[in-house]
Amino acid sequence: MWFDSHTHFDRFVEQDRLDALLEKAMDAKVSQMLAVGGSEAANTLSCNLANKFPDMIYASAGYDRDMINSEYNLVKLEQQVLDPKVCAIGETGLDYFHNQNNKKEQKQLFGENLELAYRYKKPVIVHSRAADGDTLAMLKEHSSRMSICPGVLHCFTLDKSCATQLLDMGYMISFSGIVTFANANDLRNIVSYIPSDKLLIETDAPYLAPVPNRGKENEPAFLVDTGLKIAELRGCLVEEVAEITTENAIHMFGLEKRSHYD
Repeated sequence: MWFDSHTHFDRFVEQDRLDALLEKAMDAKVSQMLAVGGSEAANTLSCNLANKFPDMIYASAGYDRDMINSEYNLVKLEQQVLDPKVCAIGETGLDYFHNQNNKKEQKQLFGENLELAYRYKKPVIVHSRAADGDTLAMLKEHSSRMSICPGVLHCFTLDKSCATQLLDMGYMISFSGIVTFANANDLRNIVSYIPSDKLLIETDAPYLAPVPNRGKENEPAFLVDTGLKIAELRGCLVEEVAEITTENAIHMFGLEKRSHYD
């Protein structure tokens, strides 16, 4: 069985395709998924899905970096974080790839998310692009206050030095379908470096579909293709990748172990 630790269901719900999507996921043995928040609407959807599909879909809530362009409400966010279905904060983080002029605002909002993660002792789901230094500095301060796993750097595309620093802080590393892309040799070289107890896997659906479906809309069922590549790179059975990444997700998100994993 597989655990997709990061997927966005918004589009599938809007287009009334969720039931078919989940059926395909189950056929592929992707039996657990984390519905990622990031805005007030995405947070609400995440919680609604977790209530509708208990033991299959789990919820996160946070404000992503794009929210700096909106009049976001931190009181509302805290209320959403308090929902018992919410097992993580995020996604949230820093992205300087397209805009270098709003770093202060991004860091402020990221800091607010990290404060909620600390206050309610929930792991944080971190996005980082072209912002390695600031991301690592803020996560180092955050991890120093956390007594549990502080979180995960999702869709990891940083270098080995960053991976080492994140691991030293206690964060998990999650790989997406990017590891299957032809131009991702540097990233593939890092996959075998990650300790088994710090490894997660995700689709980031509907984005980043792995080979052989690259360029198509991604979905949880395609997680297995990424898992096959990770198994190849780590020199192990694909069943081992499924087992350890599922166990790691259950541990990080603080979920009860289901009987078929005993």
